[in-house]
Parts: sequence; structure tokens; C-alpha cells
Amino acid sequence: MGSLEKFKGIWNARLAAHLLRRTTYGVNLQTIRQFGQMSVDECIEKLFQPIGPPPPPVNINYADDPDVPIGETWVDKGATANVNNYRTASLRGWSFELMLKGGPNIREKLTMFWHNHFVTADINDPRFTYKNIALLRSFATGNFKQLTKEVTIDPAMLNYLNGRENTKQAPNENYARELMELFTLGKGDFAGPGDYTTYTEKDVQEIARALTGWVDVRANLPIRSQYLVARHDTGTKQLSHRFGNITIPNTGPEEYKNVVDILFQKDDVALFMARKFYRWFVHFTIDEATEKDVIQPLAVIFRNSNYEVAPALKVLLSSEHFYEECIIGGMVKNPIDFLLNPLNQFQVEYPTDAATQYRVFGALYQTSFSMQMGMYQAPSVAGWQPFYQEPSYYRLWLNSTSLPARKTYTDILASAGFSFGTSRLALNQINLLAGIPNADKADAVIQEFALLIFCNPPAPNQMTILRQFLEGTTTTNGWTTAYNNFKTNPQNEQARTLVTNRLRALLVYMMRMPEYHLS
Repeated sequence: MGSLEKFKGIWNARLAAHLLRRTTYGVNLQTIRQFGQMSVDECIEKLFQPIGPPPPPVNINYADDPDVPIGETWVDKGATANVNNYRTASLRGWSFELMLKGGPNIREKLTMFWHNHFVTADINDPRFTYKNIALLRSFATGNFKQLTKEVTIDPAMLNYLNGRENTKQAPNENYARELMELFTLGKGDFAGPGDYTTYTEKDVQEIARALTGWVDVRANLPIRSQYLVARHDTGTKQLSHRFGNITIPNTGPEEYKNVVDILFQKDDVALFMARKFYRWFVHFTIDEATEKDVIQPLAVIFRNSNYEVAPALKVLLSSEHFYEECIIGGMVKNPIDFLLNPLNQFQVEYPTDAATQYRVFGALYQTSFSMQMGMYQAPSVAGWQPFYQEPSYYRLWLNSTSLPARKTYTDILASAGFSFGTSRLALNQINLLAGIPNADKADAVIQEFALLIFCNPPAPNQMTILRQFLEGTTTTNGWTTAYNNFKTNPQNEQARTLVTNRLRALLVYMMRMPEYHLS
């Protein structure tokens, strides 16, 4: 198998498409071609190019919010009765809009990675959820250690894992446990009563004491976290032999930072995160060879960069291992990828008015929820099961509930489209023809569509089947005739309809193929 050595093979559009599938929410054919003409290093730098923070979500059309006029943001305003429903819908639509309009940049994919890593869910105040996702986005390619410190006192996390209830009189161990087990060290092998190799139950108890004193504030603006000295345990905390029996003295509001610093002194942090990066971007299987040749050296890079995310991921995504044939197409698309990819690949046009746009984006959110990946609603603190559940991992996305929902979505999207009043959400297959060389040849169109939506070119027997959708007759030039008639008379409704219907039938079939579910 390959290693973390830089890819030295022949770079092409197919490999560029693989990179873009794993790091973005879909790009068009032109972008794939452009990336295919760049070097690997140029592609990686383009993906990691810094972009500024997006404007916050706004009140689109809810006239009954006394604190927020239409057109202004609600994220830093008060919250009277009955406003959370529209604000939650606004947040969901805004989140999907950012993913759809993220372009060839890794930030939104990494924001989702952190959302699945530092899980918060069931937060009843959308201002807290916004503040949390904005924090994750701001650190998407930044410093993991600093992000861990910020998340520890983030208001949404204080709510979700009971940090606000963690006091010296009644320590709550929820966050302390997940901080080690799920967020930094990972739970090692069982080594004895209360001992998990990487930490012990005693460490959970003592770190919970060290994290006491923090609460969220929402009654007075701005919403924030606040340290209350009366709730903090000022005693010395004694960690176990897993941390060299180190003690944590009282440092008041700075003590949580000291806790994180102590955790990050252990090599386990970099190894744990290297495996998570690998499973998110590369493949779920980590055998002995992968552990030795990829995970361990990746962890060294991560640790030596003081836990900066970008340096490690740049090496991983430009490695020879990432472009091995066994890796390309080795994932099942998660529901959000499945929903958003075709919209970006076929450059779907959205309604021009903001209210209808948010209806569209909100409908996409609801569809992702029905496919079992509702953003801001992870089923547990461990995140969505297909990212961690052995041995099936990504294959869990395909089941008796999700498969019919996927088929219905692509069937409608690739044909007549979804109706939103006078607007329609549908793929623009016919618009792609202008950018396809030799578009009068059925095989050329099929191959370009395949480059866009498949990981590998169709096999000869598949090409035989797919060709029939465009040819439409028993002759070999049915598509050529239809396309040339349309090209000569683009305003002719009959010629346009014939080409459109054949393209729709082709794409409906291609998006029903098992290969379409792979990334």
C-alpha cells in the first residue's frame, strides 16, 4: 500500500475529482478540469486558501420578532416568546446555503467534521447553536488545541454536556469524560478496574473538579460563558499514573486551559485525531500497515506542528496513499454529500428572492434529516454512527429507510425537479452540453457526466446500456441527430424537449446505479 509520501503519479481530472469529492460539497465540470490541469500542490493550496467569516443568518420574513427587523441578524439579539422556531429555520437554511456556496474550499467540509467531533445537539436556543458552529468554522483549519479550550467553555457545550451544572458542591463528570474519551485521547483498552490505558476514572473525577465554575449567560446580552468563583473547586486535583500523578493547582478561570494543556502532552491525542481525520477523508479500514505507514507518521506531523490542522491534512490529501485505486470510490456518500453534490455539480439555479431560497435550503435540511443525518441533531455525543460504528461504518448510510429516500430525491431532481411556488429546483443537464467537447457524440456526454458524478469511468457493458438513453433508436447516430437539431435551433421547443428528456432519462438511470452512492 501507499504511504504519506507525496503523490508522484500522473495527475489528471479523475484524481482531481476524487480530491474535490472528499473535500468539498461538489463542484462543476469546469472546476474539475481546472484542478486537473494544476499540480497536486496547487490544488491543495487552493482548497486551503483562507476565506473570511460569512455574514450571520438574518430574519428573512418573520414580522413578529420585536427585537429583530426583517433583514437584520438575530444572533446577538434578545429572544422573546415564539421566535426560536423561525430562528432555527433561519439557521438551518443559512447552514445549507454556506455548504452549497462554499466552492472549491475545504472549510465547510471541515466545519462538518468538527461538528461531528465536538457534538452538541438539542440546544433550545439557536443563538447558542450559531455561536457554536461559528466557533468551529473559525478554527476549521486552525489549531486543534486552542479549539478544544474554546469548546470547553462554549455556551452550547456547557448546555449539552452539563458543564453549567458542574459545581464544587456537585461535580458533573459528563464533559470531563467526553473530553478525554471522545474529544482528545480516545478510550484505550481496558487495563483494570476504572483504567482505560489513556485515562482512569479517577482522572474523570479530578478533571471534572478542575472544570467547575463555568455557566452560560443568556438573560443579559451578549450571550456568553462566564466564570463564577463561588462555584469553582479551589482544591488541588491529583491525576493518576496515566498522567504521571501530576497535580492541578487552583488557577481559577484559567484552570480549564491547564487541563487541556496536560491532556495534549500525551501522544495519544495526535494518534486519536490522525485516525479520525483518516476515517473522515480517506477510508474506515485502518489495518496494521495503515497504522504504521500513514497514521503514526501523520500523528507525528500533527504533534510537531503544535496541533495545527492544515499541515497534517495537506500531507494526507497529497499523499500517494490517498490516490490509490482501493481508496477512490471506497466511501459511501453521507446524506449531506448525497443531497448537495448534484446541486453544485450541475450548477442548479436557486430562486432569486431570499425567502424562497431559505425555503429551498430548509427543505434540503429536512430531507437530510429523513436520510438520518440532520445537522445539529446528531443522535449522541459520539456523533453519527457511520463515522465510528464498527465494522460497517459508512455502509450504515444505506438501509431500508434511507435508500428509498435517496432514490426519490435523485429521481425528482434529475427529471422535473422540486417545485417551490413559481420556482423549480432541478438539474441543468442541458446547460452542461456547451462545455463538453464533441457533445454531439453520445459517448462523450456519458463520459463527462461520469467524470462529474462517478468515481470511475463506466465499464463497457455499462456504456452499452447508458448509450441507449441518448441514442433513443436502434441507429448509432440518434443522439447526434437530436443534438445537432437542438444546437441549430435552440429555440425550437420540440428539439429542446427531445434532448432534455433524453438527458433526464440518462441521469435518472445513472443516479440510480450503485456507483452513484460512492465517493
